[in-house]
Amino acid sequence: MAGRVIAQILVMGTQIVGKAFMEAYRQAAANAAKGGGHQAAKNGGSKAAAADAATRKTGMSIDEAMNILNITKEADLAKVVKNYEHLFKVNEAKDGGSFYLQSKVVRAKERLEMEWAAQEKSVPPEGEARVKADPASPKDSTSQPNSGAQP
Repeated sequence: MAGRVIAQILVMGTQIVGKAFMEAYRQAAANAAKGGGHQAAKNGGSKAAAADAATRKTGMSIDEAMNILNITKEADLAKVVKNYEHLFKVNEAKDGGSFYLQSKVVRAKERLEMEWAAQEKSVPPEGEARVKADPASPKDSTSQPNSGAQP
């Protein structure tokens, strides 16, 4: 009798776990079919899609990274580095700190660096912006040799 009850419990548990795995698989397949933010960012998607992809990659949003490092959006690089170094040293595991918190500090800095790199890619250098803004400007006459012959 006890063996029969145990067998029924095992079968029921297996069915429940199997259904949960199948539902998770369906949901993952649906997300993959949509393309996800990473695919959209790779194919020239919006800035929001690129930020979403970076957030998924690091597991941390920009706001969370700024909260961890105790900075604002207007903070300069020196302030970020100063806060990072302080928090990293304070959470040193050898000195009784938390390795988990130290890794969160590192990941926060990495997430901000990813955001800055994405912003630098989207903003062209000043020289390129000026050339693109005025394509009708006369060409430099020194760049083409003058053969003296007129057409």
